[in-house]
Amino acid sequence: MPLRPERPLPPDTVHHPLFARFYARLSVQADARGGVAALREELLAGLSGRVIEIGAGNGLNFAHYPRAVSEVVAVEPERSLRGLARTAALRAEVPVDVVPGAAEALPVKSEAFDGAVASLVLCSVRDLPRSLAELRRVLRPGAELRFFEHGLAPGPGMASVQRALDRTVWPRLFGGCHTSRDPVAAIEAAGFRITGQRSFRLPERGPALPTSYCVIGSARRPFDDV
Repeated sequence: MPLRPERPLPPDTVHHPLFARFYARLSVQADARGGVAALREELLAGLSGRVIEIGAGNGLNFAHYPRAVSEVVAVEPERSLRGLARTAALRAEVPVDVVPGAAEALPVKSEAFDGAVASLVLCSVRDLPRSLAELRRVLRPGAELRFFEHGLAPGPGMASVQRALDRTVWPRLFGGCHTSRDPVAAIEAAGFRITGQRSFRLPERGPALPTSYCVIGSARRPFDDV
């Protein structure tokens, strides 16, 4: 089904070619050696119908979509990663349409999707509340948002480190990533109802990194949200 934008597609406002190459290599290693592939499987299990994925990156989620999914519209703003995602889409077992666009202005109609996926992307969107409002707009009432994100550490020590990094070098070095956002709180503030979540550290062993504090879960746009 062709996309019918409700607003003009934005130009490539995100362009991080050096970070894109670094991320593409790191993410493949994390899937193969760090257990992230299993988390992607957990994240996407049980989805069906039309699904929108924001910040699809290099398309590593595509291989894990269940066959009950009839179509994935994968939005990726970074040109280099979008090219890799289109290659990954050719190998997927479900139809995947990779398109340019920003999470803050999704190029799709309202209430057009049965599910949405945010996977390691809410840390880097420029406007988190607006991005989540867009996801709520494009989901049908009762539809599900799946999320797998890193965020704010539970302890004050690391949380202070994260905030300091976010004010200084981290976003510049890592493609706009912020380490101290609270994805669950932001999803709830956007009007979603959390239906399940699991917090964990990644990697599980060894020294904690600013990005080690992760959560995977699901939320719904309320049925009475009209």
